[in-house]
Amino acid sequence: VQLVESGGGLVQPGGSLRLFCAASGFTFSSYVMRWYRQVPEKERELVAAISSTGSSTDYADSVKGRFTISRDNAKNMVYLQMNSLKPEDTAVYYCNAQTNYSGNLYKYWGQGIQVTVSS
Repeated sequence: VQLVESGGGLVQPGGSLRLFCAASGFTFSSYVMRWYRQVPEKERELVAAISSTGSSTDYADSVKGRFTISRDNAKNMVYLQMNSLKPEDTAVYYCNAQTNYSGNLYKYWGQGIQVTVSS
């Protein structure tokens, strides 16, 4: 099982970035996908979630209207489009896959990717 994030980097305030998460080794279309972020000495924070079919999404209040999560089940990819970025969006962003099957919880994490918003 692998989740590999890409697309992070340094961007100025007000700018945009698109994060990518490539999934392999599991039945991607059966999993809810989420993006989390974490800054040092703080708990990991849920940023956005998308249902297995892509028909439903949810966002943290802090990113609503600025971030968009999407997925392509044919390509086993999930995306996070981040617009109007703020310095407080600076964090390591993690891709997460989760499903509950026959009473068992299956959860996978990517290695994380740094996003820095700074002038």
